[in-house]
Amino acid sequence: MFKRAGTTLGPSLRRIHSQASSSARTVHSRLRAHPGVVISSGAVAAYILWYANNRPVQNDSASPIALGNVIEKKPVLLAGGDVADSEDLRTVVWGSNKSKTLTEEPVDVIRTPSIAKWLDGVALRDLVIHRDNAACVDSRGDVYQWGNGFAGEDTEKHKPTLTLREKNITQLKITEGKLYALSASGKVYALSTNAAKQALRPGAPTPSSDSWWGTGWFWGEDETVDFVEIAPADHLSWGEKIVSIDAGHHHVLALTSKGRAFAHPVDKKANAFGQLGFRKFKVPDPTVHHRSPTNGHLDVELIPKSLADPFVNSSRTSRPTPFPTTSENLAGIDDSSIRFCTNFFEIPVLKGIEMAQIAAGGRTSFARTLDGRVLGWALDTITVPTEIVLWKSSATRGSTKCLNIAAGGDLTAFTVERISPMSPTTVDLLLCGNGQWGGLGSNTYSTAQATPLRARNVSGLHEYSDVTQSLQPIVPNAVTISPTGHVLLTLNTASTTDVGGRDLVVWGKNYEYELGNGKKSSIPVPTTLETPDGDRFMLRRRKAKQVLDLHGKVWKRNVQVEQCAVVGPENSAVYWKIVS
Repeated sequence: MFKRAGTTLGPSLRRIHSQASSSARTVHSRLRAHPGVVISSGAVAAYILWYANNRPVQNDSASPIALGNVIEKKPVLLAGGDVADSEDLRTVVWGSNKSKTLTEEPVDVIRTPSIAKWLDGVALRDLVIHRDNAACVDSRGDVYQWGNGFAGEDTEKHKPTLTLREKNITQLKITEGKLYALSASGKVYALSTNAAKQALRPGAPTPSSDSWWGTGWFWGEDETVDFVEIAPADHLSWGEKIVSIDAGHHHVLALTSKGRAFAHPVDKKANAFGQLGFRKFKVPDPTVHHRSPTNGHLDVELIPKSLADPFVNSSRTSRPTPFPTTSENLAGIDDSSIRFCTNFFEIPVLKGIEMAQIAAGGRTSFARTLDGRVLGWALDTITVPTEIVLWKSSATRGSTKCLNIAAGGDLTAFTVERISPMSPTTVDLLLCGNGQWGGLGSNTYSTAQATPLRARNVSGLHEYSDVTQSLQPIVPNAVTISPTGHVLLTLNTASTTDVGGRDLVVWGKNYEYELGNGKKSSIPVPTTLETPDGDRFMLRRRKAKQVLDLHGKVWKRNVQVEQCAVVGPENSAVYWKIVS
């Protein structure tokens, strides 16, 4: 092969050599006629050698060739000190923007934290990002939605669109196809994440009214989008209301002000792993138009896979037909409708136990008691709430108390306080689940981790407090886990002082630059995010001179706000949140 190549290329190479020789002779003769050119050429050559030897070249420097729709230019303002110290409130975003959930600019990937100009001067109550759509609550408590999955082919709705208004919403949770909004009064509303499915029929009653007669015409509450209220099936006691919600892929959990835990099925897959904590419940009968609490509902059942076929994983024999996991009367019901199920149902095993927190992973559920014990279900074959042991990873004797639970996708994080009489109190971050992309934070890539492991670099940290004249544990302020496997943590390094801010720590999957370091490789160990100038990425808290709503109008002045990190599938954002 090489002989053939030499024979073929021989004449061409000789021709190139002869051309180069004649060119060299021509240049040489011109230089003798103009000696000043020699001096200029020598000066230029010396400058090139000096510049090449003094310019640092990084091994991982990006190619200057544009790689698709990727932001290559340097943003006007970068995240960190510049954004936090500026007078305006600025939101920074990075990661995948294929569905236009971060910005309307025609870019698919944002490599490093960049400013989302459409949120300049805006502080939000909440922000959620899904695979192809996103939503937020502005300062007035109104809900806005956007993204390719929301707008579809309607180009007019690619910008944030006002959908749910005048409900005083405080919290949002998003699932596949449905958005759940919690109001300050404790009501939960569900609406579609697709604008085409939010259209109202002409003359339809107030969407939240379950009865045949509406009240919108009387109270002036006529709505522009279709939504439904998700209410507890059992009556709450006097003064009791829902104060927190969390959502997985197909189920939603709710916690009341008196510590009662409820679950809601989003669709027919809501109990595939037992994440509801119960099997039987009621759904509205679509053939009945005039329903009441006593009639017009169907008794249905969702059976977990582990109970429908207990030996599916232990036997290699193929099943001729899969075992049914839904009752027969669910066959003709459309579970993509927001009215598939309009109730929360109390988890039977947790009745009488006051809970302090609920958390939902993609296919799992967790609850934390007032004394710091953790119950979990939908773990392997566990379909009822069972206590999770958190003290196995501790090498010292003492008491262990869970302070917080964060769940997302197939990962779960527990913030644990350890009190020992022989050593100072410490706070550890324990993680379990799927660490295939380094999300466990223990410098490992484990696909399945049942026992919670201690995350490195963010566990067992202390700082000296001038107030108490002693060492105090550094507690994670917030942990957010994306459905695709990356983690953002804000470390409360300034808890004992009012200066500085909170360090932003990142790790896990990094296939779409979702960790914000400009690289495309996963990180198995918690790492402090840095700005391009090498400074620590700090999240601040301050009083804003004024806060705008999404219409650009001033809402209030001198408002206390803080920077908050949020994650979505393969992307991240840091926005200014109104401190309640």
